[in-house]
Amino acid sequence: MARAFVDLHCHTRGSFDCLSAPKDVVKAAHARGLTHLAITDHDRIEAALEARELAPDGLTIIVGEEVRTRDGDLICLFLERAIAPGMSAADTIAAAREQGGLVGLPHPFDRMRGSILRDESMAHVAGQVDWVETHNARLVGKGNEQASEFARERDLPGIAVSDAHSIMEVGVAYIAVDGDPSTPAGLLAALANVEIIPGRATFFVRLWTPVAKGVNRLRGNRRVEPEDVAAAASDRRGAA
Repeated sequence: MARAFVDLHCHTRGSFDCLSAPKDVVKAAHARGLTHLAITDHDRIEAALEARELAPDGLTIIVGEEVRTRDGDLICLFLERAIAPGMSAADTIAAAREQGGLVGLPHPFDRMRGSILRDESMAHVAGQVDWVETHNARLVGKGNEQASEFARERDLPGIAVSDAHSIMEVGVAYIAVDGDPSTPAGLLAALANVEIIPGRATFFVRLWTPVAKGVNRLRGNRRVEPEDVAAAASDRRGAA
């Protein structure tokens, strides 16, 4: 059975806090031996779709999105349409399932980011997701240990991800699995037996994120807000 090397959380310049071109992310992933990479920009999928077209033989790009829900962030994979931010976690999960997608919990206990399990009342969401990030390469503190315990207690697969916001971070942490995780069914089957390949983003690399935010702000690439989505929908209805 083939062995796959998979990073399920990575950003490009499609995110408001990253400057990496999709072609450079694809090149780095392929050079570092990944076979599958999920592009999960914040509330957008255009760059993931671009990366999918650029992927060389031997590398599968999974189109995904890190969706900011009212309750915290979710990773949604195998998408063809972006999911609007600002909905509840339950409605966001339902929107991903409508597309045949899978859903994971990113950095669930990270107190510096939009993490769902900072609110203990949201623990019930565990019954609606397919995996938990138990090793996020960017996380500082005890959040990974808490996530590992949470996943074990609920018999959920735990995965390692780079959460890359720069080319240097692509594939710094990932999982090795058996089978072909190129489809939702294939990934679910592969997650039954996961090998964690841990790694860490250096403090220097993490300092690049605020720089990227500032550059993107100057370029007009700011974070997608729920009202932006509503306004775009209204414009489309008016044009029709």
